[in-house]
Amino acid sequence: MAAGGDTVYFRGGKYQIAESDIALKTGIYAYVFNLGKSGTSGKRIHYWAYPSEKPVFDFSAVNPANYRVVAFYVTGLWIHFKGLEVTGVQVNILTHTQSESFENRGSNNIYEQLSMHDSQAIGIYCIRGSNKLFLNCDAYNNYDYTSEGGNVDGFGCHTPKGGSGNIFRGCRAWFNSDDGYDLINEEEEVIFENCWAFYNGYTTKFVGVGDGNGFKAGGYGATPVADLPNPIPQHTVRNCLSVGNKDAGFYRNHHIGGGIFINNTSYKNGVNYNMLCRLNDNVTDIAGYGITMKNNLGYKARSSEVNNLDKPKSFLFNNYFDLNLTVNDADFLSVDETQLTAARKTDGSLPDITFMQIAPGSDLVDRGVNAGYPFQGKGPDLGCFESGTITGSELLFSNSSIQLSPNPFYSTILMTYEGEFAYTILDLTGNLLESGNATNSAFIGG
Repeated sequence: MAAGGDTVYFRGGKYQIAESDIALKTGIYAYVFNLGKSGTSGKRIHYWAYPSEKPVFDFSAVNPANYRVVAFYVTGLWIHFKGLEVTGVQVNILTHTQSESFENRGSNNIYEQLSMHDSQAIGIYCIRGSNKLFLNCDAYNNYDYTSEGGNVDGFGCHTPKGGSGNIFRGCRAWFNSDDGYDLINEEEEVIFENCWAFYNGYTTKFVGVGDGNGFKAGGYGATPVADLPNPIPQHTVRNCLSVGNKDAGFYRNHHIGGGIFINNTSYKNGVNYNMLCRLNDNVTDIAGYGITMKNNLGYKARSSEVNNLDKPKSFLFNNYFDLNLTVNDADFLSVDETQLTAARKTDGSLPDITFMQIAPGSDLVDRGVNAGYPFQGKGPDLGCFESGTITGSELLFSNSSIQLSPNPFYSTILMTYEGEFAYTILDLTGNLLESGNATNSAFIGG
């Protein structure tokens, strides 16, 4: 059995999983791999692909009658998954149901460079635990064609009170039959950074099935007021891209006020930004209020650009709909959507693309307001891409360095490392700005 500090490597190739591999059946669930063993701070258990190889776990033969299938059931703490591919997870129940590629109930776990595809299952379903990082993962072509069809999100995060500190960074979700990312019933703040969602709510043949929102950022359904979290969390979505989803690119989903949307780009969705909220009774729908929106960009919505936003009761700064701008194809280096599925870089980060990158000379350049994040020029550009630079997660190794060029420098850079590390920050002239020591992570510059 793996213990804290151990690394379990999976060699490349196809692993055909059988029903006899099911580790646990309880209630209506069949858990194939039951991962309850925990690491510790600084001594994670690592389940990694062998370097430069791709292990593929195929669950197409696991189809126990009348059970919901969970491929990887994770209750352990301080676990790091990296480089694994999961496919073929099945559904056999004909009424409302779901299966899952990964179900997370543990804390302090990292899900990195995972690919969940061509299944009938949700990619990652997080319902317990705090301080989890979902980094550079892909969920695509997931469609429950057995039951009602549309209950398959790419990523779902639905933790109760106490499940704080969960971050999605550099992930992609496309052709999932429900939503790309779903936060319904989430009771703590969740952060999305540099994530992409496209073509959700459709099959791969563009047949509409589920809800089809790129980012479903909140909501509590029919939850009684007495059972709502206090305070209501305000999720943050920044530098994210939403394209061609069936319904909304960014959707507030009847949330009770608030929410933060900074430097996002929404293109060719049914509605690019739908900020529909509810009053405190969680019954009465109302135009979005208390919402902070800065430097957001939208273009070519199929129905309408912005719906259900109470502008006087929100905090709006330099969004495309505030600035009386005319947006057209010439404002972008490319409108070629095929770039969205380009291969990731060798470190797992998002591909460098020209799609939706702002063209030189566009009136979208430098039109944003300082939102506390790095930018080039006199001000941030509108949308998720800053012209002149391509930003994203950077993978650093021991004794390595990276050059950052924010203007100005902010205390919002998160550095993570396995175990203890030392860091030094210099300006371009070599003057010391900050140095220190940390364990596992540090906010640099604060």
